[in-house]
Amino acid sequence: MSATTETKKPSVKHLSRTLAEWACALTPESLSPAAIDACKRFWFDSIGCAIGGSGQEDAHILLAHYRAMTAQGDKGHGPCTSFVTGFKTNAVDASFLNNHMIRAMDYNDIYWKADPCHPSDIIAGPLALAEMLGLSGKDLLLGTAIAYEIEMRLCEFGLPGIREYGWHHATLTAFAAPIAAGRMLNLTVEQMVNAIGISAARTFSPGAVTAGKLTNMKNTVDPWATRMGVESALLAQRGYSGPEHIFDGKEGLFAVFSHVQYKGEPARFDVNMLLDALPTSSKCHWRILDCGMKSFPVEALSHAPLTAMFKARAEGNVHVNDVTEIKVEVIARAADILGDPHKYRPDSKETADHSLPYCMAAGMVDGMVTPLQFKEERVMDKALIPIMDMVKVVPNDEFEKLFPKFQPSRVTITLKNGKQYCVRVDVPKGDPRDPMTVDEIAVKFHALGDSVLGRAQCEALRAEIMAIDTAPNVNKLMALTVRGA
Repeated sequence: MSATTETKKPSVKHLSRTLAEWACALTPESLSPAAIDACKRFWFDSIGCAIGGSGQEDAHILLAHYRAMTAQGDKGHGPCTSFVTGFKTNAVDASFLNNHMIRAMDYNDIYWKADPCHPSDIIAGPLALAEMLGLSGKDLLLGTAIAYEIEMRLCEFGLPGIREYGWHHATLTAFAAPIAAGRMLNLTVEQMVNAIGISAARTFSPGAVTAGKLTNMKNTVDPWATRMGVESALLAQRGYSGPEHIFDGKEGLFAVFSHVQYKGEPARFDVNMLLDALPTSSKCHWRILDCGMKSFPVEALSHAPLTAMFKARAEGNVHVNDVTEIKVEVIARAADILGDPHKYRPDSKETADHSLPYCMAAGMVDGMVTPLQFKEERVMDKALIPIMDMVKVVPNDEFEKLFPKFQPSRVTITLKNGKQYCVRVDVPKGDPRDPMTVDEIAVKFHALGDSVLGRAQCEALRAEIMAIDTAPNVNKLMALTVRGA
């Protein structure tokens, strides 16, 4: 045996390669009927959110910026379509603009078992590539299911979760987005490994974007990670390289987080959880079936307390003028995210939809929490301040033990006459255990879309989405998302 052979280190199969091999082996036929149905329902919900999100100020700013950057005028030029306006551009920019519209109202899907995530923040990437390449609706659904599968697993494999270390889940989206995009491009395993490395190498996102006073970046950082995932996959297709060891090698994700202590323990990651039972056929369980939808356009942990408050309000036929206190008991992270001092005086939509005091006050007064409650004039209405000050957000240790299996919240409304109405909710509407039906999604879809596209076009768009698995390409789908089609 030669000295060279004796000293040669054994090769290491890095995690990015294992994930790449899994994704590259999948075909549209790998999806189960239940997964296909779920993909279509999440596209129905997501496109509705995007149509509503197109009217947000930050969406207008981004569109104006990209129009100016292209120097092609208002219509633009390229193979891919931006929702509502029909602005034409490249796949990278289209994936970003459309994902941002899906995210802009914070009304899209939610998965929160450890770290939170919104997998639909990724799916406009596969959509843009499907339009660019002329791929079928079945191809789009495969890319969609891959995005959900990896994003949701990544948000559980950190112990206790990267948010507990001060990082945003866009950090993890940077690992998931290139896998979904790479499969749409039919990358080789080697190219997929490079795409993951390229994307994750420059998309670590600190949690400051959702802490304290919130800005436009709250709804931008995750779509931006997806933008990087699409561009990284395209670069990898051309032969650009990225670090294969970005997860588990020298100074990769695991090494970076191992330096951080949380409650006396170093960060760690459960690789078995990430890889075990990855679906490979139509007989497997796909994670998209475990994702939830939002029945309110607010941060996910607000849904259970809002549901509880509305039930208590209805039970006692409560009028806001009779209320002295609204006590909200939630898990500790909900109290931290949604009840910090700045959330008692929101000065933007971005802060208001992450403010339990605002959401509870607006809901108590208006009897609903819809996009109307997040218009600037309502957010800045000083008449809500005394009601916000009645809201007491309290962490409950008992509830903490039940999370993440449940998202418990108890709301106690105390009246001036001393009477109390108390309701506890463990599973908010939209959770997979109490899912929104297609007809319930349709109510949300039409509330967001009819005033933008018109009722008839929204009906046609719904029909196209729900039959997308039979479509030879996504051209008709994209055309129906444009105003005046």
